[in-house]
Amino acid sequence: MYATRTLIILFTISALLLSGNCGPAVAADPTSGSNELRIDSVLVSLIEQVEVPAREVGQLNRMLVKEGASVQKGDVLAQIEATEAMLLMQQAKLEFTMAQLKAMNDVNLRFAQKSHEVARAELQRAEDSIKKYPKSISKTELDRLKLTAEKAELEIEQAAEESKTTKLEADLKRNAEQIAELAVQKRKVISPITGMVVQIMTREGEWVRPGDTVLRILKLDRLRAEGLINASRLQDRDLKDRPVVLLVNPGTKQQIKFKGKISFVSPEVNSVNNQTRIWAEIENPELKLKPGMRASLIIK
Repeated sequence: MYATRTLIILFTISALLLSGNCGPAVAADPTSGSNELRIDSVLVSLIEQVEVPAREVGQLNRMLVKEGASVQKGDVLAQIEATEAMLLMQQAKLEFTMAQLKAMNDVNLRFAQKSHEVARAELQRAEDSIKKYPKSISKTELDRLKLTAEKAELEIEQAAEESKTTKLEADLKRNAEQIAELAVQKRKVISPITGMVVQIMTREGEWVRPGDTVLRILKLDRLRAEGLINASRLQDRDLKDRPVVLLVNPGTKQQIKFKGKISFVSPEVNSVNNQTRIWAEIENPELKLKPGMRASLIIK
């Protein structure tokens, strides 16, 4: 009887101990009492990726980069055949130079001005002579001198108008030169962002049309960390631009920290779980952080 009672007591104590160990574990909030918020699981993704297209039709002559190459915004990545475009550009440059020289030439205007001065002087001498000797010059001759002076004055106006026209023609030739230069530039495949070439879709010798994708580039020096947070934890806080620390492999020897800031807090809250989306832009200058990684995010 005593042994049975002892066994019952021992069994009861064991059951209580086991039930205590198997209950739900409540982890201490490491940010309790501070302004920090922690999201245990966020997904790292790209902010920007670009499929770089051809802008002109033609044969791809040269591919200047390989997969894995780091490129800067504005770098020339590939070259489409441009011999004809180059010749047209050179022609446009020569035509502009000729038009510019013609516009700068004011010989006709200066000659017209000089002719007018001479004609006016001859007319003035004739009029002075008539005052002294009324019959020294016939009326016909006087009319001819007046006409010559008026014609010389009109020739000044004509030369001035021609000068304006030649300047406008030079402007048109300059515009044609710029169009020709643009045609040459459009045959270069240029990187629109700073990033890494991850895929080459067109090879040397292949034909491309405007809009055909030549390469794909990922922007890796700044990535996005996206996660969910319970809306009740925000407590009307303005998180926009708040600094953050992203932890990859948190709590291990391989832990890596990255800095960034909050770039977006969704105004929508999930009615089922009361969670809202949050994004942070993370600086990645050494390209150690990769899209697709999971990490923890601490909002300062």
